[in-house]
Amino acid sequence: MAFANTKRRYASFGTVESIPGDIIDLFWYLIDNDLKGAFPLSTVLNFELIQTPKGQLSVRFSQDDMPEFSILFDTSYGFDRRWPRLFHAVDNTGRETITTPAEMI
Repeated sequence: MAFANTKRRYASFGTVESIPGDIIDLFWYLIDNDLKGAFPLSTVLNFELIQTPKGQLSVRFSQDDMPEFSILFDTSYGFDRRWPRLFHAVDNTGRETITTPAEMI
């Protein structure tokens, strides 16, 4: 099962340059506290940033191997239109990285 044996965690250059550290930490928090153990996680997780009608940030979690299933997490963070819309969390045998789609190999 992916994201079960964390050895190290990283954020790619494109991620660090484009969103605040608090949002990166939010991705890890959601993985650790809301997603792990709830159902099997694939090695690539998708996090889409969405603006609510009130200008707040919501994060939609999905997995490519379960396209019919997603979870929307509301947050207290404000949304910034300059942020990229999509990020991935990738588990490479315990080395976990938050990355932008453009940086995926």
